[in-house]
Amino acid sequence: MDLRKIKKLIDLLEESNLAELEIKEGEEVVRLSRVPKNTAPIAAAPVAATVAPAPVAAAPVAAAVAEAPAADALPAGHVVKAPMVGTFYASATPGTPAFVKVGQQVKAGETLGIIEAMKMFNQIEADVAGTVQAILVENGQPVEFDEPMFVIA
Repeated sequence: MDLRKIKKLIDLLEESNLAELEIKEGEEVVRLSRVPKNTAPIAAAPVAATVAPAPVAAAPVAAAVAEAPAADALPAGHVVKAPMVGTFYASATPGTPAFVKVGQQVKAGETLGIIEAMKMFNQIEADVAGTVQAILVENGQPVEFDEPMFVIA
């Protein structure tokens, strides 16, 4: 798919009230998403474009993400941050108990949660032993790279 077609698709997306547009042409996939006008933009540009081969999943949909708590608002302790962009899950499957709760003792290497990124489920492990002081993200919430997720003391 050439650049002119992508630019036309971006113009089409901006003129419409669509939030997302995905076009497949052969093995190429183009997914365009934008942040709704009533929310603050996450990225510098309101429209993002991704070109990838079909076997590779397209870029995650831009969604309104709650602002990460300010560093001074976090409880004292070691902060476990998101190693990637994706969707956070507190348990392995819906309806099962969360991996950890506030006040629970954890060992280094113990699973704290899961981040789904591009249809892959990545375990988030504690890198220090201690007590979970805070869980800063909710189940099903999108997370950004380096966003604080847990505080362990």
